[in-house]
Amino acid sequence: MADFLLEIGLEEVPARMIAGAEAELGRRVHDLLTRERLLADGATVKTYSTPRRLALLVEGVLAGQADTQEQMTGPSWKVAFKDGAPTAAAEAFAKKAGVAVSALEKVTTPKGEYVGATVRRQGIRASELLVAELPKEVLAIYWAKNMYWRAGKPERFVRPVRWVVALLDSSVVPLEIAGIAAGQASRGHRVLHGEAPVVIDAAKNYAEILRRAHVVAEVSERRHTIRKALDAATRTIAGARWREDEPLVETVVHLTEWPTVILGNFEAEYLTLPEEVLVTVMRDHQKYFAVEDAHSKLAPHFLAVLNTETDAEGAEIIRHGNQKVLRARFKDARFFWDFDQKTPLPERVDSLKHVTFQKQLGSYHWKTGQNLQVARELAAVVNSAGMKFDEAALLKAVELAKTDLTTELVKEFTELQGMIGGLYARAQGLGERVALAIYEQYTPASMEDNIPVSVEGQLLGLADRIQTIVAMFGVGNAPTGSKDPFALRRSANAIVKILAESELPLTLDAVLQASGVGGSNKKQVDAFLRERLHFYLKDVRGFAYDVVNAVLAADTNDVRDAIARAEALTAARASADFEAISAAFKRIKNIVRQAEEKGFAVGAPQSVKLAPEAQALADAAAALAPRVAALREKRAYGEALAAIATLRPVVDAFFDKVMVLDPDETVRGSHLGLIDGVLRGFSGIADFSEIVTG
Repeated sequence: MADFLLEIGLEEVPARMIAGAEAELGRRVHDLLTRERLLADGATVKTYSTPRRLALLVEGVLAGQADTQEQMTGPSWKVAFKDGAPTAAAEAFAKKAGVAVSALEKVTTPKGEYVGATVRRQGIRASELLVAELPKEVLAIYWAKNMYWRAGKPERFVRPVRWVVALLDSSVVPLEIAGIAAGQASRGHRVLHGEAPVVIDAAKNYAEILRRAHVVAEVSERRHTIRKALDAATRTIAGARWREDEPLVETVVHLTEWPTVILGNFEAEYLTLPEEVLVTVMRDHQKYFAVEDAHSKLAPHFLAVLNTETDAEGAEIIRHGNQKVLRARFKDARFFWDFDQKTPLPERVDSLKHVTFQKQLGSYHWKTGQNLQVARELAAVVNSAGMKFDEAALLKAVELAKTDLTTELVKEFTELQGMIGGLYARAQGLGERVALAIYEQYTPASMEDNIPVSVEGQLLGLADRIQTIVAMFGVGNAPTGSKDPFALRRSANAIVKILAESELPLTLDAVLQASGVGGSNKKQVDAFLRERLHFYLKDVRGFAYDVVNAVLAADTNDVRDAIARAEALTAARASADFEAISAAFKRIKNIVRQAEEKGFAVGAPQSVKLAPEAQALADAAAALAPRVAALREKRAYGEALAAIATLRPVVDAFFDKVMVLDPDETVRGSHLGLIDGVLRGFSGIADFSEIVTG
């Protein structure tokens, strides 16, 4: 066995793309080695990455494939040999099998006597397979954006490949990737080590040799180093802590090879600006971590993660430079804040006529009008259900929601869209409910975010998103495959999440109806929303796929109700009785479908005298139906499912003793009517036939 090392050296890769590519490289190489029978028992695959490299180390690679032996069968013996002499058919088969004609043997099968051959295939060496197959796997890695860099060459990659290291233990694997031949020469830190080659003498020494060249190749180690350095720098300020920001941590992890941290300061006078503005400037524009005091208020400090190390004098120079840049950014932000206040949000509504929403649809002024129509429809439904909220504040928030697009602060810091509108509304005295709804309009931005806390914010978010989805579908901009340039899936995910996690008395149908969509477009959007509900239940809430299918086969309209039914079904499926009744429902569904395909009529159970077991099922179902209906009405789904499971004995007896598809047409129709009624009567919570049983 050997250790295999692969490193692809690149020009700097965008931080957001590295983690996914690192994981994919590991999967691809593992799958390749498994497929080619080159992984020993207990083999491990460890991946590495920095902005300049993707790498992996596989411990436990076999020297080559094991030899194999297989039995091939050819033409019949009579065709292959005439009077004991081989025919052309025998010679052709021997050539195909790679053996001499004399090595052919007679094989007796149930169909007669045939020519056979025992074929031994010699395994291929690991190095040969890696040379032939690995470059294709590397160049097949998915990147959000690719580039060509060699004129006339077909390969595309995220950035130009600059070096390749490929070793089996200490031996170079002579593969080639994008015109770069593999060797033992890697690169260290661009500044701290320079461009002199770093020779990897053995695969197992990779990480340690790079560390001596000021490169921490292991991502988890860099992450740990950064967190400890952030902690240490913050401890120099009494009572302070750095503001936890996991996405920013991951960004700087993938921006560095040798991370260190410095503490910087800014003038306390800038703290008069909203925290959202200050943190966005630090985080999104400079990749700085904010610092807060013991009361969780922003402190006049920041933390910068560097991709180098310096002495005290060098650190001071870097600190001064970072402080100067941040001060200029804050100064701009304060100027824009003060300048924007000269034109209140209500006076900016007409300016939205000059801000394009989408070229085929119109301006944000047009969209605001559309959003208002949808919001009024949603408000009417919520009002009729008796939920209290401030409708006037909602409509004012919808009217003003997009006006911050005309502000200088949002033009400079686009990440603050929505938040700035809410902050300006509050500063301009437009009402707290109006301000909060505007501020929250883009939440949740992901499935990890919280939904808006206010009813007005929830309704504004729903109106804005469903209008966008319907309008984009209407002009042919529906998502296709992995392409979703207008982030419509994210908008639909947010709609489902708001309906799932709020108390709004709204269904998917109500939201869709409020949009005013009709015709084929309505069917497309409806299917799109249902597909996002499936995603939410399975991938976000974690329900098993068959539970999700069963629940949504019964009803896909009420999101919170679907969650409640999925929870009850998940709990109930552990019961042996419920598993048996699910299998029975699947059997019933198959019988009914087969009957329909054969054109068998479904009759009334009472049209003939039923067998005792059939009558027992009919009586039990009739007696149980009102109780189950009452439990469903109360959404006591767990109790309802437990009640349905009590049908098991009579269902089992029915299938044991009764021939459902009786030759007598009337009897058969009665049986079909009975089981079809049971199926329909008890499938309102879920389609139990979708449950996978052992």
